[in-house]
Amino acid sequence: MHKSDAELIALREAIFEYSRQRLEYEPAPLDSPQSPEYLSNNAGPTITEAGIGGLVALKVFEDVLAPATISTDHPGYLSFIPSAPTAASKLFDLVVSASAIYGGSWLEGAGAVHAENEVLAWLASEAGLPFGAGGVFVQGGTLGNLSALVAARHHAKAARLASGQAMPARWSLLCSAEAHSSLKAASAVMDVDIIKVPVDERGKLTGKATELALAAAGDGVFAIVATGGTTNFGIVDMLDEVGQIANANGVWFHVDGAYGLAGMLAPETKHLFKGVERADSFIVDPHKWLFAPFDACALIYRNPELGRQAHTQHGEYLETLTESGDFNPSDYAYNLTRRPRGLPLWFSLATHGIGAYRSAVATNVALAARIAAEIASRPDFSLVREPELSVVVFKRSGWQLADYEAWSAKLLADGIAFVVPSSHRGEPNARFAIVNPETTFELLVEILDSMK
Repeated sequence: MHKSDAELIALREAIFEYSRQRLEYEPAPLDSPQSPEYLSNNAGPTITEAGIGGLVALKVFEDVLAPATISTDHPGYLSFIPSAPTAASKLFDLVVSASAIYGGSWLEGAGAVHAENEVLAWLASEAGLPFGAGGVFVQGGTLGNLSALVAARHHAKAARLASGQAMPARWSLLCSAEAHSSLKAASAVMDVDIIKVPVDERGKLTGKATELALAAAGDGVFAIVATGGTTNFGIVDMLDEVGQIANANGVWFHVDGAYGLAGMLAPETKHLFKGVERADSFIVDPHKWLFAPFDACALIYRNPELGRQAHTQHGEYLETLTESGDFNPSDYAYNLTRRPRGLPLWFSLATHGIGAYRSAVATNVALAARIAAEIASRPDFSLVREPELSVVVFKRSGWQLADYEAWSAKLLADGIAFVVPSSHRGEPNARFAIVNPETTFELLVEILDSMK
């Protein structure tokens, strides 16, 4: 697979130039998806016996494939949970890829692991966990939640074995009825029962509801999961109440903060996260609201040793690592091979400082409150719920799903914004998920004005 020096130099410079152009966009083009037929016809066959060459492949990507891929860092990308990585984090992602660094063990990646661990220790400290708390960066919240729950069940089993207690007929976990879909997926993978606890009128899981559900569940509950910012609404459960119930009953307390836990950085929303310091584990996705590139989820344990006991893989060729006593990130989640995906966040934090992150999160929260007030002031609009963080869900009176879909398609076709319909209790609605500091009030008003 060797090419001449001239060819490699030309390709390197072309890729650097394309990367430079992408980084200089203000903003990046929103773009939109294309049909399989369009892509096949316009890209042509690219995987061939002889290859098409790097410069040609780059041109295909630039002219055909990239424009068919929506830019999640566009200020008008307001669907699902967007991503708004800083330029520093994107630049350092190039460095990580160019360096061929392995991030699974201390032996092979000590410097990278040290930097990642500094970020994890900072997040643990912000959440109020004790010194020594830590964990690992994994792919995303789904894997983070699964890994935490595997550690929770492993710990529950070990405790029963140590005390001579019998194992339950079925293990189960408790979570909010509005918890993320990844918990249902995790329960299926683990073959455990998931008990959905009703929320109150604000959409919050409360201590009382948790206590009642725990009593009704009987034997076998190994984890209680609270949400630090639901994906659909950005609602924070009553973490302190739920944590107290979990702690009092000796049940592992996990906080799914994939989207919203970054809200603990802003003084205006810090109070919502009282009780996260009770957690045995939590997750937060830097690629959501901590301005890092895809893909990165910080999984943090109060006692990392419990994660290591659950997840360390054993094999003859791994003994030099597992018997070393070193901190090996691969031991703390359901993973082995891993890139040091926490490094772009580390570099961006080191570059800009924590204060800049607090300010950016606070800016998003303030914008959400401002546009919510604008929505509430319009006669033909209504909020589905008052926002707590940076997600605003609202309805246009008289609109059905087809109206929302047609409006959404036109917004994207016009290159203004990407706002797909959502729903709640079977009723369609619109939803702004605001995590980009470059999203403006004027843009959001323009989107509202388009709902005629």
